[in-house]
Amino acid sequence: MPAFAYQALDEAGKTQRGVLQGDTARSVRGTLRERGLNPLSVEEVREGESQERGVFARRGIGGAELALLTRQLATLIGAGLPIDEALGALSEPADNERQRRMTVALRARVMEGASLAQAMAEFPESFPDIFRATVGAGEQSGRLATVLDKLADYAEARDALKQKIIAALAYPVLLAIVALAVVMGLLTWVVPQIVGVFQNLHQTLPFATRALMALSAFMRAWGWLVLIALVVAIAGARMALRSDAVRYRWHAWLLRLPLIGRLTRAANTSRATRTLALLAESAVPLLDALGIAAQVVPNLPMREAMRRAAFKVREGTAFSRALGESGLFPPVALRLIASGERSGELPRMLAEAAAQQQRELDRWLAALTAVLGPAVILLVGAMVLFIVLAILLPIFSLNQMVK
Repeated sequence: MPAFAYQALDEAGKTQRGVLQGDTARSVRGTLRERGLNPLSVEEVREGESQERGVFARRGIGGAELALLTRQLATLIGAGLPIDEALGALSEPADNERQRRMTVALRARVMEGASLAQAMAEFPESFPDIFRATVGAGEQSGRLATVLDKLADYAEARDALKQKIIAALAYPVLLAIVALAVVMGLLTWVVPQIVGVFQNLHQTLPFATRALMALSAFMRAWGWLVLIALVVAIAGARMALRSDAVRYRWHAWLLRLPLIGRLTRAANTSRATRTLALLAESAVPLLDALGIAAQVVPNLPMREAMRRAAFKVREGTAFSRALGESGLFPPVALRLIASGERSGELPRMLAEAAAQQQRELDRWLAALTAVLGPAVILLVGAMVLFIVLAILLPIFSLNQMVK
């Protein structure tokens, strides 16, 4: 049954928007009138053709929304509801109009005879490859509710990792921005008014004072140019990183940094092994799972290592050995994967490797947060101390002359 997006006026004259299913647009208009609404427009939602489909493809839904939707769908299907009824129940209370339209469109595709995985394939920005492959395996094995529940865990863990990294970096970045603004205000407004008095003394000023006066004059005269150059540099860097070759070298350089490299390895390894564990538990073949897991790894050298490992596994090489040849993945994770291959419990050991790398990432994020905050404070304190000394040194010199 097709879905129709409508706009209608209620009894109070307010515009109501939503999606309804019906055989024809005329039947949907009749349903709206029965509900006391005056229909203004009724348009069919067609996957691949309508404007809404283009919006879905470009934007998708957020990680938290995806986790909640998957969890609710798993609960309803686990309770024995057919897929179309479960999707219909999820579309009713949805306060997110974009999510509501997508859910109704999914239900329409399922009622037309498509599988849930095939319906999800029409919304690639909302449902990545791992969702489509895992749901497809769950439908074939008859374990769809269990698979959806594990997918919800995966989506929640992925979103939590993203939020944790943002939270760890938010305080130092905000502190640095505020400190930079304070220092710029001192240099461009406060310092010239105070230090300008010393220029009329016709005395040799200390080096720190002269340096501060030169820096203040430069910022007042050319500060706007420095700001423009900084914006251009950031924009140029973003454009350069669109190139795969440049982004590959940038990611490789990040892996060589002492602390950032550890964080990058831990985050990418945790994401890859968690994805592989989920796919392996859902009976997705290892070669297919490796191809999907490589796509969720943001770091390009590590992604390429995953793809090379998949090629060597296809030739008969053990997965842990193929993955270890790149030298990019932590040895602890490789040992856990190797033990899983030997014991026949690869999914469980992949999940353990993901948990171990998550703990490693949490530990290093805590250490990074503990170091960056005080480091920024010390740097700002040093800059303020320099400004204060540069102002006070001529005053001390005047006191000595008076004595």
